[in-house]
Amino acid sequence: MANIITIARFPLILIYLLILYYGNITALYWNVPIIIVIFFLDTLDGWVARKRGESSLLGSVLDITTDRILEYMLWVVYAHLGLIPVAVPLIVIARGVTVDAVRAVGMKSGSSAFEQVKSPLSVFLVSSRFMRAYYGTVKGAAAAFLSLAYPLLILESSWSNTIYAVGLFLTWISVITCVLRGVPVVVEGFQSFYRDGKSN
Repeated sequence: MANIITIARFPLILIYLLILYYGNITALYWNVPIIIVIFFLDTLDGWVARKRGESSLLGSVLDITTDRILEYMLWVVYAHLGLIPVAVPLIVIARGVTVDAVRAVGMKSGSSAFEQVKSPLSVFLVSSRFMRAYYGTVKGAAAAFLSLAYPLLILESSWSNTIYAVGLFLTWISVITCVLRGVPVVVEGFQSFYRDGKSN
């Protein structure tokens, strides 16, 4: 069930993107609840997996992969539409690729993705339920505000600049959080590689 919820985000993001590029003003407003549902499903799939005891390696990989694809697609599309600076997707993609590469090497040693950080601060930033929920909420809020700002900017509404500014602010908060959560994985990962290299 949890995996079905995870996969269900793909047709929704396709609908969202089609509306974003080809929808009229009325349809563009519908993108606000659609993007909220997409991010809500990200929370729901984890909750269902825990409640039903469906946590698995496949589910974990599927969830992380889906999160990455949707996140990258949204930031790239928002940059293409001129809603955010191109630096945003560049930073997020570079961070994601680096962290995933470090985690992949660590997993070859038998450590799961979230077991690879050891210090209390690193564990809090990377794997605590609070930080994961916070990061997801900020990303979702940024996407919702940008989705609302887009048609308002087209109409040159009096509220457009305010809503857009909030969306842009939340975007940068999301980027900063993304980088902060990646730093411990990279630092502790390379420390571990260095120790393993010295012991071999």
